[in-house]
Parts: sequence; C-alpha cells; structure tokens
Amino acid sequence: MHNTAAIVFRDGTTRFVKVDDNELLMDAAQRHGVNLPVDCREGVCGTCRCLREAGEVDVEYIDEEALSEEEVAEGHVLACQTRLRSPNASFYFDVDSSVCSVATEVFDATVSAVEQVSDAAAILEVTLDDPAKALQYLPGQYARLEVPGSDQWRAYSFATSSAKDGQLRFLIRLLPSGVMSDYLRERAKPGDAISLEAPLGAFYLREVERPLLMVAGGTGLSAFLGMLERFEESGETDQPIRLCYGVTQEADLSELDRLDRFTEVLPDFAYETVVMNPSEAWQGKTGVVCDLFDLDFLAQSFDAYLCGPPPMIEASKQWLAEREVGEHRVFFEKFVSS
Repeated sequence: MHNTAAIVFRDGTTRFVKVDDNELLMDAAQRHGVNLPVDCREGVCGTCRCLREAGEVDVEYIDEEALSEEEVAEGHVLACQTRLRSPNASFYFDVDSSVCSVATEVFDATVSAVEQVSDAAAILEVTLDDPAKALQYLPGQYARLEVPGSDQWRAYSFATSSAKDGQLRFLIRLLPSGVMSDYLRERAKPGDAISLEAPLGAFYLREVERPLLMVAGGTGLSAFLGMLERFEESGETDQPIRLCYGVTQEADLSELDRLDRFTEVLPDFAYETVVMNPSEAWQGKTGVVCDLFDLDFLAQSFDAYLCGPPPMIEASKQWLAEREVGEHRVFFEKFVSS
C-alpha cells in the first residue's frame, strides 16, 4: 500500500511521490530523486522543515530547537520524522526546486478542441499523447504551454481538477495581439501537436477547514473551475463557498453552465457576477468584483483565494484589510498579460 505526497517548492515546481506504508517522507522523496534539504535526520537540526498544508501525518520527534510550539501548531513538520496517515497530503518547502535537483516534466499532447467564447476568452482542450505518463497537479496550479509553430511558452491555469483519461482544459485570455492569442484566433485546430510543462504554481487548494471566498477576475476563473470540480468529485467538504466573478464586459463571462452545475451538486456553493463596463442590455450587477463581497459572510473565519489581474488582487486585499472581517488567510495568483 502507498499514499501520495505533493511536494511544493517556493518557485512553484511540484513533484508527486508515492509514500509506502510507514515510510518516512524524506525517504520516499529521495527514492523518487527529490533531494530534500537534510542534515541530521534525527529531528534536531530543522533543515528539512516544511509546512503540512493538507493530509494527516504522524511525527516521531521534533526537538524544541528545530521547531517552536507555535510553528508545530501552525502545521510545520520535519520531513525526516514524518509519516503519512492519509491517502493524499501536500507539503510546502520554502526553498527553490533547483536546490533539490528537481525539474518540471514536459508532456506531449494534441489539441482536441478550441472554442472562442468571447472576444476576450477561449477554451482550449488538449489530450495527452501518453495518458500512462501520469500528469498530476493540485487544483489551482498551472502549466506552461508551448505555442504551436513557435518557440514561445505561455502559462495558464488548469480548468480541470485532474488529467482524467489524459484530458485537460484551459480558459485562456485573448489579447489584441499575442503569440498564443493569435494562434487560438487564427489557426488553432484539433490535431495540432502541443507540449506542456507542468505542474507549476504556489497557488493551489489547501486543506479546507473553514468557509471559502473565491475571487476571480476574467480568466482567473480557470483555477477555481479546477478547485470546484475537485469538490464535486470528492465530496470532501461541506464548508460554505462563495465565488465572486468579475469581468470587463458581459460577453467575457465564461463557463456559466459549469458554475450553475456546481450550485446544484455542491452542498453550499453560490456565485455572483459583476461587469465593469456593461452594455445597455445588461441587467446584472455593475462595478468591480469587491462590490460583491458580503460582510455578513466574511464576519466568520475564512480562507480567501484570489486569481486574476494584479489590480483586482491588490484591490481585494486592500478591501479585506480595511474592513472588520473575520480572521482569514489570503492566497493569490496574479495574471500578467503576455
């Protein structure tokens, strides 16, 4: 029997390793070629410290000089003393992957569908050429896609929870002029060969222990689609989830059918949309995404996940900082035009 540990590094590079029954995390990582920082292997020096972000573990020994009581309470552990006690777990190491001789993998794939859903967004679906070569990632993470016919790579969040049957989906922002945008608008077609580098990103779903606020700007919705799909498949949370989704024009609203389905299948999920520059025909809410924030909902402790353009991220963080809301953590991913 074995469990699976996701090891996430400071630069966003992630490796998934199989951990045998009663095996130490350090030993499992080294067996998979992931050379985690290590010195004493006795729980004393603290060199292999990391933050457990999801999953259940047993920890043999932690010297008080290695981790303080406060750090242990926050979820910090030592890889040389930690054994997994749940099928899946994730750990964050505050070092770059290069220090541990870890590199991302490149996967060959084929474009299976392309749909331009508005002037500003397209849905790209790809199929891995070798589904047996497992691509694993955490919901919210991203891949770098090589633009067919060029030597350019662009980063996009997975809009699916996993690579089921080798199938992947991305919600991609279309720029007036851009190497990927021009490809998707002008010449993309099923059958095109495409490569992707993954998994990447320090923005991903942590263990859910309290209500969630999800804030999406434009195609930042993509990351949340993967998270919500994970909840749909696993049924692992009954915590309230509120998604605030803002776009520039109403034509930019995407994947509303999927969001409607999530409202039906998840126990306590709701979403609202807002448009910054609507047409006269728009009958929904007008303004910016912060206008959707519900102070009553945010009076309790919660975790906030923000994904979208940098101005939206900063405005949301400032809004939360300036108001009397419950104790909370903020995780965010800024989208940069390219």
